[in-house]
Amino acid sequence: MHLCRALALLGALVLLLTSSACAQGGSGGPSGPSASPDAQERERERERERERLAEEKADQVLADMSTDDKIGQLLVLTAQGTTAQDSAGLIERYRPGGLIYFPESLTGAEQIARMSNGLQRAAADHGAGVPLFLGVDQEQGMVSRVPVGTRFSDAMAVGATRDPGQAATLARVTAEELTALGINLDYAPDADVNSNPANPVIGIRSFGSDPGLVADLAAAEAEAFSDAGVVPVVKHFPGHGDTAVDSHTGLPVVDKTREEWEREDLPPFRRAVESGVDAVMTAHVVLPALDDSGEPATLSPRVVQDVLRDDLGYDGIVTTDALNMEGVRQTHDDGEVAVRAVLAGVDQLLMPPDPQAAVDALRAAVEDGRISRDRLDDSVRRILKVKAERGLFDAEPVDAQAAADALGTDDHRAAAAELADRSVTLLRNEGGALPLAEGATVSVTGSGAEEIGAELERLGFTVTADPAGADLAVVGTLNARGDAGQAALVESAAATGTPVAVVAQGNPYDIAELPGADAYLAVYSAVDPARAAAARAIAGEVAPSGRLPVDIPGTDLEFGDGLEY
Repeated sequence: MHLCRALALLGALVLLLTSSACAQGGSGGPSGPSASPDAQERERERERERERLAEEKADQVLADMSTDDKIGQLLVLTAQGTTAQDSAGLIERYRPGGLIYFPESLTGAEQIARMSNGLQRAAADHGAGVPLFLGVDQEQGMVSRVPVGTRFSDAMAVGATRDPGQAATLARVTAEELTALGINLDYAPDADVNSNPANPVIGIRSFGSDPGLVADLAAAEAEAFSDAGVVPVVKHFPGHGDTAVDSHTGLPVVDKTREEWEREDLPPFRRAVESGVDAVMTAHVVLPALDDSGEPATLSPRVVQDVLRDDLGYDGIVTTDALNMEGVRQTHDDGEVAVRAVLAGVDQLLMPPDPQAAVDALRAAVEDGRISRDRLDDSVRRILKVKAERGLFDAEPVDAQAAADALGTDDHRAAAAELADRSVTLLRNEGGALPLAEGATVSVTGSGAEEIGAELERLGFTVTADPAGADLAVVGTLNARGDAGQAALVESAAATGTPVAVVAQGNPYDIAELPGADAYLAVYSAVDPARAAAARAIAGEVAPSGRLPVDIPGTDLEFGDGLEY
């Protein structure tokens, strides 16, 4: 294609992307609920045109790529060091489709933004010059890799609000801050339905145990991420919510029928596919009802190709979960894992532990026809299309000096506080232990004691370390099931005769094992806003309005429960 034709296509794509961003800026815009049929049809036509131009751009770039350029697009490698120069060798050698950031490479807003700019410049100078997906695990809550910016509560706190608007706000704020840092992809939201209280790896990362609720909130987050300019990655297909094994350390088996899976785990992913989400991440789990070969879903053509692509009709990017996890390294070497993932229908390989082994194995598989060139092109075309649709080919460098000002603004912090306040769920309040009376003395121990105590002092209460001399003993817990030390804190406080209020900052299931608590507040997160919200609820400044987003075995507490005062 001639250069002038390519530039014309690119300019048209930029114009359409800009008009789309303006049209989608609020719920009252052309695509909002109040849009007229004519406006809706015009927006659909614009969307079709954007897609057509993105496909043309992808085909144009693909035509000029070598086999090694194409293989490189399948790789998402871990960024090295704290400068772009530290990863320059990776980019020159592999021409990867993306890099993923972890905390050890992130020290501050300006540093992250400068590194992002430098990495994109390096990508433009090598191979076919394709821009990078610069991604991060920024689910919020316990999975937050970026050390600066606004911290929101975990997904289960969003589930307790029952409000898709809260999910959208979390994603919008997160995306605005990531964009200021030059990060254009987020491995979020988590669409797993946490139906197993013993799940060691999902828990409060899930919106809850109800498939419909999870579908609503995951869809709201994914849409808000996309509208704010960040590629969302819905994870972990076909579902990691009903496991008792962490796929980082082993290979979980989900033992349920196809009908049970379709009813319990599939709805959030079906919704994501129907909404046209950019990317879906696979899980390193075995689901015999879908594939009885013993292969994890990441390496299973029956799961990825037959179910996700053919049955559900998904044609976006499919990415693996991290390939350095033990759940996918049980029976094949690292090169063979890469090949089998592509053969299964995957497009991007996240964090292959030995990138050279992956490249060598993929190149050999292409050369000997095990992976057809058409199959390779299909994956690369999907990747390039999303990069074109999301404006990566024409993206300007971010303003590194201004990055810090875009993070943690008053509005953003207020949004995080509002979510935390609305998530507080009162599950027990015997004898009216809560709220505190004006002028009361309270002891605070356990997880989050410093933050909870400081907020109570700010609200005018006297905070002491001795439960025996207090009107109320607050004990913070963080996933206390099976933790004798945390249970002992509650028991020792109760033994003084002082009423005890537990603030559960992790899974709410702890209540089944803490009978000594007179009151029990679940905030579903250990971030500062959640701890401050717990203090405000204890003080009566916030009326608990959250509703339990999971069932709690061993109690009479069910999905939807929650007390008020």
